[in-house]
Amino acid sequence: MIKTLAAGILTVALVGCGVVYKSPSVPRDADGVRVLPLTAESALIANRAPYTPRAVPAVFGLTAGGGNLGAGGGAVPPASLSRPVRPGQLSLIAPPQVSRGPYEIGVGDVLLLATRQTGSTVEELSGLLAASNRRQGYTVQDDGAIAIPDIGRVDVAGLTLSAAEDALFQALVANNIDPTFSLEVAEFNSKRVSVGGAVAQPTVVPVTLTELTLDEALAGAGGIATGNLDFALVRIYRDGQLYQIPVADYLQRPALQKTTLLAGDSVFVGDEFDLDQAQAYFAEQIQLANFRAGQRNQALNELQAQIGIRRGNLEEARGNFRDRIALDAVDRDYVYLTGEVNNPSRFLLPFGRQATLADALYDNGGFTTQTANPGQIYVLRAASDPADLGAVTAWHLDARNAANLTVATRMQMRPGDVVFLAEQPITRWNRAISQLLPQVIAVGNAVND
Repeated sequence: MIKTLAAGILTVALVGCGVVYKSPSVPRDADGVRVLPLTAESALIANRAPYTPRAVPAVFGLTAGGGNLGAGGGAVPPASLSRPVRPGQLSLIAPPQVSRGPYEIGVGDVLLLATRQTGSTVEELSGLLAASNRRQGYTVQDDGAIAIPDIGRVDVAGLTLSAAEDALFQALVANNIDPTFSLEVAEFNSKRVSVGGAVAQPTVVPVTLTELTLDEALAGAGGIATGNLDFALVRIYRDGQLYQIPVADYLQRPALQKTTLLAGDSVFVGDEFDLDQAQAYFAEQIQLANFRAGQRNQALNELQAQIGIRRGNLEEARGNFRDRIALDAVDRDYVYLTGEVNNPSRFLLPFGRQATLADALYDNGGFTTQTANPGQIYVLRAASDPADLGAVTAWHLDARNAANLTVATRMQMRPGDVVFLAEQPITRWNRAISQLLPQVIAVGNAVND
């Protein structure tokens, strides 16, 4: 009995002297350690410590898209030539009213020149008289000039009749020829309007000295020849724009019938469901647009190739950065967790944002209240001022009231912070006993012996 009592006294003595087990703690009276309660208000003070999270590398914010089409880009053909659904009501898109102005002579026009037929002038202008008597004209050639015997070439393309007469007058005077003559256009070949589709006789109508109107052009083609007037349209293609006049509106409104046509216009008559024919008819007029569309497709292919190269470069750069992180070759900021946490480790502060005490605790498994003391949670932060070298501020969070854990979601972490959880008193006792018990047994056996 005495031996057993002696062993017990030895055990208590060893525990009291701290020989068997020592657990870490945050002493409130230690030099250089300032323990402050961590509350919602004090968290705001702690968060004032300057810290800028490391930025995500710029390569992760770049995309492979963008750029321009370059020289190959251009306007695509208008979508108005695609087949629509059956319309409820045909829309009127009339061309704007224009004033054509005086007729200008063009390549291919035939001009008649007449002069006096008496006196010496007839002998000097025998070629001109012969042409006048035989009603032979002078065709405006590719260079815009007409060739007159004994006169030479006279440029007339692009001139009005009045301006052309002035040019001929000067040419006659320069050659000492009586400048008495008359000039007229015998054949109008340079400016035309094509008419096709649902008409009696598709044709090409010349533009003459007087304005050409829509009703005149249709009359020249034999009139409208479609049995579906309710959905019939007169389409006018001009300078890349497509206009349309419902036939019902055309027949009821004289102003639409007198729509002025310009050289180069194309008129196509058909119903709303004959767009395939209209597209075929306008094929020649949109060849340039098709060419530009081809250029655009080529530019798109080139751009797609460039995007592929950019994407490959970005993936390679990002992969290199990930490999450096895997090899721990990138400077990062850490918070260290110790004490009664389930997984003592270092918590990696994220890129581009702040992390909180709750992030650091629960990202690594948190803690178990069977061993950890929720009333003794500390954030240990070393002083950043060189004058306070070695000073430590211990922000103490008492989470025995679970509501106080919300403060952990407000307390921001800083690089080098140490999160420490003290142990439960019973845990300290159990660990001491677990280390002491083998020694007590050994002492008891020795005494018994």
